[in-house]
Amino acid sequence: MANDKKRALIFGISGQDGAYLSALLLQKNYEVHGTSRDAEMVSFANLKKLGIRDQVSVSSTAMVDFRNILRTIERAQPNEIYNFSGQSSVGLSFEQPAETMESITQGTLNVLEALRTIGGNMRLYNACSGECFGDTNGIAANEDTAFEPRSPYAVAKAATRWLVSLYRQAYGTFACSGILFNHESPLRPARFVTRKIVAAATRIAAGNNERLTLGNLSIRRDWGWAPEYVDAMWRMMQLDQPEDLVIATGQANSLEEFVATAFSQLDLDWREHVDIDETLFRPAEIQCGLGDASRAREILDWQSQKGMHEVVAAMIDAERRMPNGNGLTTR
Repeated sequence: MANDKKRALIFGISGQDGAYLSALLLQKNYEVHGTSRDAEMVSFANLKKLGIRDQVSVSSTAMVDFRNILRTIERAQPNEIYNFSGQSSVGLSFEQPAETMESITQGTLNVLEALRTIGGNMRLYNACSGECFGDTNGIAANEDTAFEPRSPYAVAKAATRWLVSLYRQAYGTFACSGILFNHESPLRPARFVTRKIVAAATRIAAGNNERLTLGNLSIRRDWGWAPEYVDAMWRMMQLDQPEDLVIATGQANSLEEFVATAFSQLDLDWREHVDIDETLFRPAEIQCGLGDASRAREILDWQSQKGMHEVVAAMIDAERRMPNGNGLTTR
């Protein structure tokens, strides 16, 4: 390599996690390369919002094309690879199950095969998901908890965890999976329910007379703060030996609590502005998703600092400071 900087390659750099991780790595003096399906058409708005677009090199990469991935890795010559690519919405995965499976599972397999083909000491972080555990029934899931996925998205993510484990055992690949529970930020796309709630509540507080329509408010989730979670990802990649780790807050709150918190912070009563539409309920819902990050605390010295209430407050503050209250776009 031409200089002493570490190089990182981020597949799926335009999303929330890709943007925050890019900012973190740049602070650590990395040279950052990233990909999206069509780099010429994507605005990389999240990178721009963080003020780092001109510090990142981007290129187009089709995750279902093995040769394309191979060339991308050979050009970047990274020390570390972070794979965030693929369809990222649980709800949308029910409408596009085939595309979800292909973009997540085949894409991850192609990256692993490329690393096996090239050889060397490159390290891979794979974005897995707490959705893989299914309904935890109020019991915090850890690394030994069995997967019981309840969406095409979760099935695809579960497959990537076992692919990573297989390549680690069979070929000695330094590859690890972060099993992350829900982590939010102002960079979430508007289709995600947390951003949808915060954006609508902010507009209503500013005088908009709209109604917010939501689905099942009784579901409970473990909500954390995305910038903290990308730090856990980086720490995983610095270990002497790769491990799959659960990253979570260890606290679960209902969606109703999330809604109530958002509206109350704007001096509003959510019941006066929210409608429930049962057609928005998912075919196979997870009633409770809760994670136990004790292992990450032990070996990474990592622990979440923001719980649900702090996450909502930070998102509302960011939303109110956006021009016209319209929020961010990730396209």
